[in-house]
Amino acid sequence: MKSSRTFFQRLRSYYLLFTGGFACFLVALSVLEQEGMSRTWIGYLFMFATIVLYASIGVLSRTSNVLEYYVAGRRVPAMFNGMATAADWISAASFISLAGGLYLHGFDGLAYIMGWTGGYCLVALLIAPYLRKFSQYTIPDFLAARYGGGDGDGRGGRAVRLLAVAATIIVSFTYVVAQIYAVGLIASRFTGVDFSVGIFLGLASILVCSFLGGMRAITWTQVAQYIIILVAFLMPAVWLSGKHTDNPIPQLAYGKLLPKLGAREYVLQNDPKEAEVRAIFRQRAGELDARLRALPASWEAGRIELQRKLDRVKLRNASLLEIRNAERALIAYPKNADEAARNWSEARDQNLARAEPITPHATPYPGDAETSDIKRNNFLALVFCLMLGTAALPHILMRAYTTPSVHETRVSVFWTLFFILLIYLTIPALAVLVKYDIYSALVGSDYAHLPNWVSYWANVDKANPLFSISDINHDGVVQLAEITIDADVLVLATPEIAGLPYVVSGLVAAGGLAAALSTADGLLLAISNALSHDVYYKIVDRGASTQKRVTISKLLLLGVAFIAAYAASQKPGDILSLVGAAFSLAASALFPALVLAVFWKRANYQGALAGMTTGFAVCLYYMLHANPTLGGSVAGQWFHIAPISAGIFGVPAGLLTMVAVSLLTPAPAPQTGALVDYIRAPEL
Repeated sequence: MKSSRTFFQRLRSYYLLFTGGFACFLVALSVLEQEGMSRTWIGYLFMFATIVLYASIGVLSRTSNVLEYYVAGRRVPAMFNGMATAADWISAASFISLAGGLYLHGFDGLAYIMGWTGGYCLVALLIAPYLRKFSQYTIPDFLAARYGGGDGDGRGGRAVRLLAVAATIIVSFTYVVAQIYAVGLIASRFTGVDFSVGIFLGLASILVCSFLGGMRAITWTQVAQYIIILVAFLMPAVWLSGKHTDNPIPQLAYGKLLPKLGAREYVLQNDPKEAEVRAIFRQRAGELDARLRALPASWEAGRIELQRKLDRVKLRNASLLEIRNAERALIAYPKNADEAARNWSEARDQNLARAEPITPHATPYPGDAETSDIKRNNFLALVFCLMLGTAALPHILMRAYTTPSVHETRVSVFWTLFFILLIYLTIPALAVLVKYDIYSALVGSDYAHLPNWVSYWANVDKANPLFSISDINHDGVVQLAEITIDADVLVLATPEIAGLPYVVSGLVAAGGLAAALSTADGLLLAISNALSHDVYYKIVDRGASTQKRVTISKLLLLGVAFIAAYAASQKPGDILSLVGAAFSLAASALFPALVLAVFWKRANYQGALAGMTTGFAVCLYYMLHANPTLGGSVAGQWFHIAPISAGIFGVPAGLLTMVAVSLLTPAPAPQTGALVDYIRAPEL
């Protein structure tokens, strides 16, 4: 007990010194900015200083000990495990995209906050203490032992283990691609490097931490990352809160500002200029619809017209710029009628969306009765999937193994929820603060005097602009309908929108980078541990030495990291969509098997195999069937439920299948019941 207290005090001293040093670093950069240091150099310093910091912790925490590499020696104090788990949890989706989602969708975006925080209550009540009592290394370990006769090698144990490994890999890989995508986004904006180069710069930091020290290095790095995340998220929120309400506590200012935002929305909704812009978008959508109905003749006519325009420009000896523009227009034109149908349909839908009137931020489920019902059902379905997905995420549940005791695990879940809430209670306030700032300061301003941040963010990704603004009705004044902003950019751009010093922009970028890196570390470790421990050691080579096991894990981690980085460089989708898919898959494949493993002795390996397979298959089928991006169709949706909430069908299918098959097949062996009794009586 005394040694544990000494260890805790030593850790507290280290991280207090780290926090003080980080504060001095911020002050020094602020002074250098005042002295004329360029923004580019500030961005470089933030990016590389934090990466060097994380790498240093990784190097100092390097280990080849199996217990240290897989579970940090089971000696992480509850409070620090809570900070590390919170950093592991507060991913790029939470830090970068969630406030942006609330900005764009208003009340509907609260589903993420309700689902994710509610999910941690399920972790605390249903799973975490029992995993710690089990005291192994991975989630497949637990499922294999529970359904394989107590030791994981009995009848059905290997099959359950392999199925759990497959689910862990698919869920974690989907999630980690979103994190690495966010790393590329941040690096490209704040250092000026290409998006793909930024991805591999961030990958270097991820690998130094997780490759050298496994869970031990990741844990101590994540504690430092949480401190940076917290400071980076709260600082602009506090500043904007004081600016708009004279109250520096954003959570309290939130309620005061909502009526002001509602009043501003009402003014914009009834502004004739806004109506004029929306009418132009409706007209454009109508023209595109007419061209779609006239295919393929309309495609051929358009191609001929562009070719004639290019010929005319060349004949009259126009400037090189005009010729280049005409050539680009012809090159960008769809190559065939099928491509034209896809492109024009997408453009028509985008114009129709921009022609829609403003949706009040605080209005739940806006629209007519039918639309409102659909939105409410999707809201509840998303909350359901996020809650159950949270309780089944392998990289989060792994942290239950790292504390000294079951009691410490319970306390660490409390600390985790506390540290997460410090961020999550600020996110809705930040979304409203930024929205009010844009509606009040940017909307109605002169196009000739746009702030510099507009051009900065418009040029980060020219192919798919994260922010765009164009004078649709040519009146020289910015209208709200003329602005498009990507959810993934809002938080990163907040300091510039608020007019804060560029050092704060660098700080927010460092926070976003910390959020993405901390989660990516945990996810990659979950994948590599599942492959090295559950497949290689438990199935392929039971006689492998500890050194060989750790080496295999490191090599697998390296390979998976590069594959994930390549996938992220292809820009597969927005961050929230990728993360949502991971949660639905985790809930469908793992949640019923995990909960019934603890609370129903009659559950057997046949039921687990059938339930996990059915749940995952139903969830994946619905995603592919109902998501146009994946080759499906909106017409394929069941009860108008969005594909991101596919778990609403996968979880019941898996649960019912597992119960039915377990009842129709022989009961588990007596030693399985003994294992359940053992883990159901956690130490206090």
